[in-house]
Amino acid sequence: MARYFSGSSQRNALALVMLFFVVNAVAQQVNMIPRPAGITQGEGYFLLDPSAKIYIADAAAKKTGALLNDYIKARYGFTLPVQRGRGSASGKAIIFRIARLGPAQIPGAYQLQVTGKAIRITGNDAEGAFYGMQSLIRLLPFEKVSRLPVPVVQITDHPRFAYRGLNLDVSRHFFPVSYLKRYLDIMAAYKMNVFHWHLTDDQGWRIEIKKYPLLTQTGAGRNGTIRGYYPGTGSDNSPYRGYYTQEEIKEVVAYAAERYITVIPEIEMPGHSSAAIAAYPSLSCFPGRTTMIPLNMVALKTVQQAQETGRKKFVQETWGVFDDVYCAGKDATFAFLQDVLDEVLPLFPSKYIHIGGDECPKTNWKQCPQCQKRMKEEQLKDEHALQSYFIRRIEKYLNSKGRQIIGWDEILEGGLAPNAAVMSWRGEQGGIEAARQKHTVIMTPANFCYLNRKGLEKEDSLTAPALLPIERVYQYNPVPSSLTPEEATYIIGAQASVWTEYIANAAKLEYMLFPRLSAMSEVLWTDVENKSWPDFQKRVQYEQKRYQWLGLHYNQKILSGLLEK
Repeated sequence: MARYFSGSSQRNALALVMLFFVVNAVAQQVNMIPRPAGITQGEGYFLLDPSAKIYIADAAAKKTGALLNDYIKARYGFTLPVQRGRGSASGKAIIFRIARLGPAQIPGAYQLQVTGKAIRITGNDAEGAFYGMQSLIRLLPFEKVSRLPVPVVQITDHPRFAYRGLNLDVSRHFFPVSYLKRYLDIMAAYKMNVFHWHLTDDQGWRIEIKKYPLLTQTGAGRNGTIRGYYPGTGSDNSPYRGYYTQEEIKEVVAYAAERYITVIPEIEMPGHSSAAIAAYPSLSCFPGRTTMIPLNMVALKTVQQAQETGRKKFVQETWGVFDDVYCAGKDATFAFLQDVLDEVLPLFPSKYIHIGGDECPKTNWKQCPQCQKRMKEEQLKDEHALQSYFIRRIEKYLNSKGRQIIGWDEILEGGLAPNAAVMSWRGEQGGIEAARQKHTVIMTPANFCYLNRKGLEKEDSLTAPALLPIERVYQYNPVPSSLTPEEATYIIGAQASVWTEYIANAAKLEYMLFPRLSAMSEVLWTDVENKSWPDFQKRVQYEQKRYQWLGLHYNQKILSGLLEK
């Protein structure tokens, strides 16, 4: 005899069928990026539904429990009750606790245990509990259902490096606070913990400095941007501007801190300073000289302003390296930068402040009487030594405020400042030299770590021209084999870098990030002996379901290319 179901019965039956397929799919293999140090999969699953409770055994994990609830609500439409304690003998539970994990006491280490009755997340510290929560999220299904099968599994995990960074250049193209929060969420999902915020450059000054309002009134806008790949085919003649208020900066830093991400600001000096000089021309060696912008790239408004007002200095409208840099011979330059840093420091509690130091032409310094006078007074043999003087003077000031500097590897030229950390981008040699001098090093060599470079030989849109395939990203080891074990201890981590000359919006930014950021996360988190390129190729194919689930843009052709190999 035929059996007929009511509407609600049909829905329940359909839900059970869907659950059966989801559970069986989950049971096949736990796919996780970055790969944990140890993972053992068992039989069965924990069924997470609204009847479960979140227990916070240690107050330090309270915010992490709330963030898990936020994710469940946003993605699945329900929330779980949260209470203090270690769980009960009956009922489903997700339990967060902080406890010593082994003798090594590695910051960020955690254990995640899923049984049929409970999920236990134990962090070596609060940060570890947070990473355990991120791993739990990776076990949840990619569809909006009210009963979530979580595979039975035991994970023991810890990060390889203390510094796991990602930068964003907001000078060439500006990204609003609302997107920066999404960017930080992406970082947190991949267990990255340092956001290097490139806030100033030739093409725009992006941070409010109240003592110097022209930095944002003038320096935060440019009259146009070159069309096409550098050197371009002319200007788009579209005014472009944007900056962050100090309150917005605080908002981003606080949001990051909740996700155990440190925000390190970069205030470029002595080069890449056209935007500041456009606002305050006296910072230049030659205030009366007109900003050099190639004529075929100048916006019409720039020409009109120069003709009508006699204005000499402009924010750069094209990419590149420019001779007009901060004057190293004027004490007023250092007074200005100290004032700027006095407003920057209260906004960023980070140990480090990035001061740039890269790509600083010496052309104007060689011609400047005040710079030459400085060199004579300080007995500096050449302009490279003058740059070292500049960096050391800024470092001394920041050290007096309890902070330390990070600079690009050019700060090695002329002698390294006493307490400086080096970010090595022109290959690894700068980092190797700094480590041998017992300086802290962050590796970000362009040929392994610059994700603004094209991911395929033939890209769909304009990118930085050099090729950086995902295989090369994954196979990178930030600790050079030429270093001794003691020297290697000065390599505290590495960073994926994203420069935005050819990245004008969030969709393009994510397209450049993924799937290569997934590979970089494993470089930064996973010990070398646990990495496997063939295994990663399989896991990253599954990872694209996560991209789709989270609404992330990504380069599908890179993934398709991996399947063909």
